Amino acid sequence: MGKNIPLDVDSRTDADWDSVPHPVLVVDRDGLVRALSASARSILPDIGPGSALDDVVPPWLSNQDKRAAHQTPLPNGEVAWWLMDDPDHSAREARKALSLERERAAFLDEASAVLMASLNIDRCMEATVQMAARHIADAAVLVAPYASLGLIPVVSCCPDGVAQQRMVEADPADVPGLGEALRGFPPVPSRWIDPASVPEWLVPQDFSEEVGSIVVTPLPGHGVPAGALVLLRRTSETAFSDGEEIFARLFAARAGAALSAARLYAEQSAITRTLMRDLLPPQLHRLDGIELAGGYRASEDHEAIGGDFYDVHPTQTADGETLVVLGDVCGKGLEAAVLTGKIRNTLQALAPLAGNHGEVLKLLNSALISAESTRFATLVLASVSRRDGHVAVRLTSAGHMAPLIVRNDGRVEEVDTEGTLIGVMPDTRARTTETTLYPGETCLLYTDGVTEARGGPLGTEMFGEERLCRALAECTGMPAEAVVERVMMLTSQWVNHRTHDDIAVMAITAPRRTHLSAVDGHTAGRFTA
Repeated sequence: MGKNIPLDVDSRTDADWDSVPHPVLVVDRDGLVRALSASARSILPDIGPGSALDDVVPPWLSNQDKRAAHQTPLPNGEVAWWLMDDPDHSAREARKALSLERERAAFLDEASAVLMASLNIDRCMEATVQMAARHIADAAVLVAPYASLGLIPVVSCCPDGVAQQRMVEADPADVPGLGEALRGFPPVPSRWIDPASVPEWLVPQDFSEEVGSIVVTPLPGHGVPAGALVLLRRTSETAFSDGEEIFARLFAARAGAALSAARLYAEQSAITRTLMRDLLPPQLHRLDGIELAGGYRASEDHEAIGGDFYDVHPTQTADGETLVVLGDVCGKGLEAAVLTGKIRNTLQALAPLAGNHGEVLKLLNSALISAESTRFATLVLASVSRRDGHVAVRLTSAGHMAPLIVRNDGRVEEVDTEGTLIGVMPDTRARTTETTLYPGETCLLYTDGVTEARGGPLGTEMFGEERLCRALAECTGMPAEAVVERVMMLTSQWVNHRTHDDIAVMAITAPRRTHLSAVDGHTAGRFTA
């Protein structure tokens, strides 16, 4: 600084000091300001000629500003105080600010990774308050949108990291800024909120001290607010600064996006479960003593539904026929499953006409034919009923593989039935065959996912009808569930985790004759075949 000072400073007059471009004060030996430059007056408006330096100590002399004073002795004991930037102090402040911003940026990156790692809404809310209590405040409370009238979902956490979820009966409007935040309005500055107005339900149970400062900021979601984040500090000395409130809003934006995504996923999952309830294969059981069993495996292990299906429509009369259906829709995945659902619903409506398979197929075909759709289906209709100790079965194929019957002597017969695809041509053609299942005999309905499953040593050989017939011959006399389980197991072993089509199998088994036999005249008897 010395080289910027003229060599003849001792000869300057008051007017000369006033014109010096640098901020400078001239103080006499009594500590009174004798002169000061114009730039010094603009910086220190409360100090003028005659001011006592001890009475009006400026911030730069107490080292609380980003400036420092350098002294130059003058004649007659006077001192020129030069006001200048302190490069060391500025550098320290810059490094401190840069370090703080880096820490905050790293925390926000961590927050994004942690919050978006889970689509579970409860875990996401807990992670939000845990991170906020650890990095931003002494405690954090997340107020979710209303679950029901008068009840507010609240998740709170103190620095110990244990999140608590509870339902609170309260009115958010009682908390300044909370009602607005839940509606997505901009946050109210913390200095406008009286900490004493915070209700007990908004303070975590482990928060033992008095609330000293509070921030309420919205959690912005995808189109609708995801809730509100309330940050608490214990004493007024740790009040939130403007920079900390901005940082809290940046964190809230990330938390809101994650919560919104988790809530959207939960809603979509609930809708999917509701829609899939009618698309999943039904649970089969005995009907009028007739054993019914089914097995299904989608083409992709992560999918629960596909293009193969089976269904049972019980008779509404004592001597009526139960309609059993197994089919295969062109394609895989969700699109095929949608058509599957349409077919199943249509067949349910047509079940009263099950006495005429041709009419059922004709009406189903009319319902599926559409100029916008190019998908088709194959299926087998089976009408079954009990008749004098055996089961009468009428079978009709509509472009599907013929059913197989496992007789008691180990023979495997292919049912003589065939017909046209459903959903392709305006007219349908099909041939119905009647047969009888004697006690213990099984009729197997299956899709091409079984016979066309590729596997074996090279992974390219099809399972085929011959291999299926040999497997069924080994199932002679077995219950329907055992037959289905055997076929599904062999098929799964054959493909051995390779790519495969949807697989559906259904067995209809005639009930076995049983009678009671007793060991003696007094003990209870047992069922025997």
